[in-house]
Amino acid sequence: MLNEWYLDFLDRGYKPGESDIVALFSFKPARGISDKEAIGRLASESSVGTWTTLPGMPKRRIYKLMARAFWWRKGFVKIAYPIELWEEGSIPQLLSGIGGNIFGMKAINKLKLLDAQLPKRYLRKFKGPLYGKDVIRKIFRRKKGPITSTVIKPKVGYTAKEHAEIAYQLYTGGIDCVKDDENLTNQSFNRFEERVALMAKARDRAERETGDVKDAFINVTSPSLEEMERRITLLHEYSFRYFMIDVVLSGFTALGTAVELAREYKMAIHGHRAMHAMFTRHDHGMSMYFLAKLMRIIGIDQLHIGTIVGKMEGNKKEIKAMAEMMKAKEIKAISGIRLPQKFYNINGALPVASGGLHPGILPALFNAYGTTDIAIQVGGGVLGHPKGAKEGAKAVIEAIEAYKKGISLREYARNHSALNEALKKWGYVRPR
Repeated sequence: MLNEWYLDFLDRGYKPGESDIVALFSFKPARGISDKEAIGRLASESSVGTWTTLPGMPKRRIYKLMARAFWWRKGFVKIAYPIELWEEGSIPQLLSGIGGNIFGMKAINKLKLLDAQLPKRYLRKFKGPLYGKDVIRKIFRRKKGPITSTVIKPKVGYTAKEHAEIAYQLYTGGIDCVKDDENLTNQSFNRFEERVALMAKARDRAERETGDVKDAFINVTSPSLEEMERRITLLHEYSFRYFMIDVVLSGFTALGTAVELAREYKMAIHGHRAMHAMFTRHDHGMSMYFLAKLMRIIGIDQLHIGTIVGKMEGNKKEIKAMAEMMKAKEIKAISGIRLPQKFYNINGALPVASGGLHPGILPALFNAYGTTDIAIQVGGGVLGHPKGAKEGAKAVIEAIEAYKKGISLREYARNHSALNEALKKWGYVRPR
């Protein structure tokens, strides 16, 4: 009886309708469980099924709402879900199905949600990024990127006053934005309100002196929705055009609230992906690719996705697939990584490269990403400069100038002292 019910969810002849959501999983059954039974359990538990047959159920309606596994081979399966299973505009409810109980089933040893193809009917309830890659033009008043940012290191430990003083050095050295790190929020040694007030003064002073737009990615991640909203409002009152949020730690409901407030205040959202690797790095969980896709749909304007050349783990093929997905209107499938997707009304977002960057490896980064539609985040590779934060900022700007002019860093450094000092310290080594 068990197998008869689970196998009802398998249908190789099924062709997904235009309003179906199609999920791509990699999977490995537990010992003694066949691929077909494992797949049936996945489709069943993520839609209308349970572990036994139910004689009293409204059979006609339930069978209409069943998920259908229609393609599988070599540890991969595609499952189609009727659109009626999902609440409109709710990523938490979507993940309660395709990312829910199925990951705890004893019949499955390993399971990873790689991607889901989302139809126009589902996407129409999402607004997507307000700015996305247009922040370069609309906020920074430039035609091309990259946007440069520096997170103050060490991650935590500076007072609000020390934080703002370093920020001023970074701004006047040429950096566009100064970023809080993921675990700096409202600690006793650096209170949120004081940091915001002093950062606004540093920003305004630097804008007057340089004539350039400066901003900050100040972390509004909070213990409650009310406090998060208060912090976003405070940033708006101090004329910041951005706020930063830890997207995984805050949760999808909080993100929805943050996006609505950002739109009301016409602010951009910088998304930090802290904690993602707890479930994206291994072969049981969800891919970073799909997490990034959800962030674009929800409305995060820019998101950390990896560097390829820096210290953070990340598959080169997946990172490049993410970078393309974040910006494109339509993408094609890549075997084992993603499904095809049209984004319809959803604006493109800006990929952020961060983690272990310094001037010597920026050309390798730009070879992979380009320089036009990207934000780069250089922390230790600025603040560790032998001559201090301002010279570290200059070294990054000089490395970008060299790349855009088609001049090697070694040659450009001969007449640019900040870059020269950076290369003396770090060379071209890729951090591990």
